[in-house]
Amino acid sequence: MNEKAYVSKELSAKHTKLLEHLLTLPGNRDCADCQSRAPRWASVNLGIFICMQCSGIHRSLGVHISKVRSTTLDTWLPDQVAFMKSMGNEKSNSYWEAELPPNFDRSRIATFIRAKYEEKRWVPNNRASVSATQPGEKCFKSNRLADCPARSLISRKFSLEEEILTKHMAQVAPTVRRPRGGSLDMKNKFIVSLLPKELPSKTEDSSSSMKKTNRATDLFNLLYNHNAKQNCSMKHMGQGDA
Repeated sequence: MNEKAYVSKELSAKHTKLLEHLLTLPGNRDCADCQSRAPRWASVNLGIFICMQCSGIHRSLGVHISKVRSTTLDTWLPDQVAFMKSMGNEKSNSYWEAELPPNFDRSRIATFIRAKYEEKRWVPNNRASVSATQPGEKCFKSNRLADCPARSLISRKFSLEEEILTKHMAQVAPTVRRPRGGSLDMKNKFIVSLLPKELPSKTEDSSSSMKKTNRATDLFNLLYNHNAKQNCSMKHMGQGDA
């Protein structure tokens, strides 16, 4: 659902009054681009107030660069109003026009706006990202290091918020430990433990079988001799009776 549907009439009227107050501030009394008086339009993602003529040029840039709203006709969201309050023309131009020569000719306003926001021609060199600058774009298209300026090869420094987030994640996230592979000695011991115990040799088998045979023979002889003695005694007793 559209977020603007949740903005009540009372909140919308409050936003309009706040925007009117912002337009009375010294830095916002003139258009951020052509410097004409009394702007009534704004770019909500750039945080600037612009005139009607410049608002049409901003619309032609596309919403990925500039999102245009009327300060009196459109419905504003709370975060959009808060961003306009925190930014403003002076703060925004301190970045987009940091390298702009003094008394620069702005008569060709459409060309000026495209060079300012599309090409980022006058942004400060020490804060321009690699992908945003023209030399950086040529570098990525050609894939040659020779075409890249020296500053495009320098990695971007983390902001304060990114550093805090990185430290917090390092403390919260558990360290991943990889399982350590066993050494060669441990593997050999493991393999040896799986092997069956040593089987008895053939000589031991033969000797044990011989011992069993001898025991059986001795038992047979003992029984045989016992039976023979009993038979003999029975014969003698029979002859005595006769």
